[in-house]
Amino acid sequence: MPNRSAPARKRSSADDLVTRRGGAISADKTGGESAAFIHVAPRSMPLPVLVAVPHAGRAYPAEILAQMRDAELSQLRLEDRHIDSVGVEVARATGTGLLVAHAPRAMLDLNRAADDVDWDMVEGKGRSFAKTRSYPTGTNARARSGLGLVPRRLPGFGEIWRSRLQREELDRRIAQIHRPYHAFLERELERIRDSWGAALLIDLHSMPPLRRQMTGAHDDVASAPQIVLGDRFGASCNPSVISRAFRYLEDQGCVAAHNRPYSGGYVLDRHAARRRNIHCVQVEVCRSTYLDASLSDPTDAVNPLAKMLAGLVRELGAETAGLGADSQMPQAAE
Repeated sequence: MPNRSAPARKRSSADDLVTRRGGAISADKTGGESAAFIHVAPRSMPLPVLVAVPHAGRAYPAEILAQMRDAELSQLRLEDRHIDSVGVEVARATGTGLLVAHAPRAMLDLNRAADDVDWDMVEGKGRSFAKTRSYPTGTNARARSGLGLVPRRLPGFGEIWRSRLQREELDRRIAQIHRPYHAFLERELERIRDSWGAALLIDLHSMPPLRRQMTGAHDDVASAPQIVLGDRFGASCNPSVISRAFRYLEDQGCVAAHNRPYSGGYVLDRHAARRRNIHCVQVEVCRSTYLDASLSDPTDAVNPLAKMLAGLVRELGAETAGLGADSQMPQAAE
């Protein structure tokens, strides 16, 4: 494999950045709205990489909070708490584009398909309309487990909501949050690929601390992973990207795991297209590496973590740029 060094670090000034807002969150009963997601990117990107943060949204309409049986607990358990703060620092350090969902996961999970609905939690027309053209199945195991398109239950807690969700409200969330987010993500990845010959999506998440695992030899206990890289068991990105990621993390002394327990979800299934040189990796970061003991608030560890992840992004960006160059060489020869 050719030696592809990472491009030089580049910071973008505010004047170099382009900000785009999309989708809509209904803010109150008077019809006020705010953007469901925000994308910020430099006019000239030094890497063919887009970092996306789909689960850190904290823009809760008042009526959503009022419908939660325990709003504070549900927010803490459902959010990828403040991983967007890490993503912002990574984007600043590397010059990558950053797509952050402001719509909270409690309203709608962007890492689920639009048909991944538990129809028992939908008022009125739920089951009878489940097999329409818009929502062909609605029988995914995620929904049955309580964590479908709209989360219903939390392990050890039970039902999240005081009452059922109106079908009209579900349709509105899909139309104003889910569809525009994924349409934008698709267009942006294709734009990056067209420019560089290849594109990489880093879908950034955070995870609760994992348990330490027995190694099997002499009953030794291995350190719990701090990062889990998911590539849908090889389906969502070129193997060289994952290999380079693990080499880098090992050099940094970071314990990492591959696909277990998180291999990626709907985002990777929908947007990865290896044959078209669009590659996707889910990166799960342990919350204890940057949050306080209650896993609620950021600590001073955010910046060191972001610095380490920025190095990872540069490495993977260089690898992806090499894949793009390789794909363009035959075309140039023709």
